[in-house]
Amino acid sequence: MADMTDSSYCQIVKRLGNPIIFREMISAEAIFRGNLKSVKMGFFDASERPIIQQLFGSDPETMAKATKIIDEKYSPDGFDINMGCPVYKIVSNFNGAALMNDPERAAAIVHAMKAATKKPVSVKIRLGWKDPTQCIEFARVLEEAGADLITVHGRTKAQGYTGVADWKAVRAVKDSVKIPVLINGDITDSEKARQALEESGADGIMIGRGALGNPWIFPELEAGLISGKDFTAPTPEERVKIVLAHAELHLAEYGEKAITTFRKHLGWYFKGTRGAKQIRERLVRVNSYAELESLLNEWLKDAIKPVAI
Repeated sequence: MADMTDSSYCQIVKRLGNPIIFREMISAEAIFRGNLKSVKMGFFDASERPIIQQLFGSDPETMAKATKIIDEKYSPDGFDINMGCPVYKIVSNFNGAALMNDPERAAAIVHAMKAATKKPVSVKIRLGWKDPTQCIEFARVLEEAGADLITVHGRTKAQGYTGVADWKAVRAVKDSVKIPVLINGDITDSEKARQALEESGADGIMIGRGALGNPWIFPELEAGLISGKDFTAPTPEERVKIVLAHAELHLAEYGEKAITTFRKHLGWYFKGTRGAKQIRERLVRVNSYAELESLLNEWLKDAIKPVAI
């Protein structure tokens, strides 16, 4: 979810629902070296609380120092350690899922971060590198090191994001530790969330890619799993309103020229909608907020037209 779950997107999520926010991961090494862009990534609006800042890195001392820097500057409600990212540029430097092959180092990172902050420290992992049972003993190591919570993505590093998340495999982790366990992977609606919880026995769920272009998944899950109320999908008008609100926040965060970096969200917002192919082809070339607003209003006129049967 790097480059996606920034402050502007998380503020939109909070307007629609009330999940605990786990922000995009930041390089501990970059924070420690004073990289201003990386340090700025730790900023969040008060409306985003409760918020957990995720860090990635392979050196315990650097992770601890980065934790102190972010804690003193922004004071998030907790920290999460990324030990699950399967992307090559992350694991090639012994970060992310690579740490599952080095339990001793992983434990040292947890120890160091726990000593650096009074806030809760959680860890995001996968089922394993190749072996989907590797997570069982690894979770025990993390718990013993002091982790307060573990999130398990139901795939191995070797799988990346291919295949289907194995929710049942996460139950072995839940049964092996006493700390809370969250289930992650392929949860895109309330029915799948209910099934994932049932199969894994997890204490809660973490939504990642299922939220891309779909911040409405959070009120849907709250309705389906907590309140028992019916959830009504957003109307075309509501979709346009949220997209424009998100764009405004994005530009406020990054500057007027950042409309080009906002394009990455637009394809997701209109995936599966009426006239999606045509609108998405035009949205990936949008160059200003005014152009975006014009295109969305044009799409809206077609989206609300009655369909001949």
